[in-house]
Amino acid sequence: MGTVAVLAARPAAALLAPVLIRQGERVRRETPVLPEAGGARAGAEGHGQPLHVVVIGESTAAGVGVSTQDDGLARHFAAELAACSGHRVHWQLFASTGATAGHTRRELLPRAVQDRHDLALVVLGVNDALRLRGRHAWRRSVADITATLRSVQRPGGRVVLAGVPDLGSFPALPQPLRAVMGLHARGLDRQLRGLARNDPAVQHVPAPDIEADLFAADHFHPSAEAYQLWASHLVHAVSHDWIS
Repeated sequence: MGTVAVLAARPAAALLAPVLIRQGERVRRETPVLPEAGGARAGAEGHGQPLHVVVIGESTAAGVGVSTQDDGLARHFAAELAACSGHRVHWQLFASTGATAGHTRRELLPRAVQDRHDLALVVLGVNDALRLRGRHAWRRSVADITATLRSVQRPGGRVVLAGVPDLGSFPALPQPLRAVMGLHARGLDRQLRGLARNDPAVQHVPAPDIEADLFAADHFHPSAEAYQLWASHLVHAVSHDWIS
């Protein structure tokens, strides 16, 4: 977490800036840097009529915390969706560690919208929260991403906004850094809920609670079991009013 980000923060964070800066620097020094999951970033799961899915976002979308995409969020989401819907789910992943909404809009989105698809899963927010990005700028960026994804979807398509995880529960973050980051993450997540309320083709799915023992070795990213639980949580929410 950079010094500039802390000094540009909201009043509560600015008041605690000296402490947050020291804690942020210590977290960066002490937290293991895990690679993105290896393996193919596209595939197909299940049988039946084809359903095309795009997954786009930050390090959790990229599978940081597990060694292979087979254990990552994107592949688990496709497998759960295939089992629930009876479709053959073709999935593609466009994600990178450290991606913010702005980076995703500029660098990842143009590749993700080259082909038409039926459902897009957007996984963003942790990096924007860590940078204490303003809520209105965040909402504009995600709205742009959502609108662009919608423009290339087939009729009846859906954009699913994965809820921003509550950084207040992340064991890698000490207090008071954890509390400040959690407060800001929850604020960004409320903006996602607002976007979903304004468009019936956009769905917000709150992040599930992840127990401390289900984090990866860095105590920041999900483990394979946590990714599977998250994927099931997402598909269960989507299946209520979209899958047929």
